[in-house]
Amino acid sequence: MKPLVLILALLFSVSSFAVIETYRFDNDVQRQRYQNFIDELRCPKCQNQNLSGSDAAIAQDLRREIHRMIMAGKSDIEITQYMLQRYGDFVLYRPRMSAATSVLWLGPIALVLLGGLVWWRLSARRSGDVPVSGELSTAEQQRLSQLMDEGDDARGGSQRD
Repeated sequence: MKPLVLILALLFSVSSFAVIETYRFDNDVQRQRYQNFIDELRCPKCQNQNLSGSDAAIAQDLRREIHRMIMAGKSDIEITQYMLQRYGDFVLYRPRMSAATSVLWLGPIALVLLGGLVWWRLSARRSGDVPVSGELSTAEQQRLSQLMDEGDDARGGSQRD
């Protein structure tokens, strides 16, 4: 019985180290703005993780800073500009459209269009829809006859009409 109690005590004591950040807001609009920010901003230390899902110290600092700025009455644009000035475009999950990020926005569309064009050309060739360029020239007709005659000779006689 004592080992079971000891094991249970150890298991439940680990959960006491878990910390849940709670911030007080004056209204639900502020709470929703805060939630939107921590969901939409990326942790600068973590790869592909937003501020709400990161336990990194920098993410905790940024959550605290966002809360402070919201409570100070800063607008969404001011908070976003502050984050961009300090951490660059990396902090945004949806980067702004600019010359530097145009490849991110237009690259997938260009690849899909290129893939569609290649697929269309390959399927048109297989089905015979690609137009054949005219008749054979005299030199090509002579070469074709020569090749066919060589093929007939190799088989042991002429099979043509």
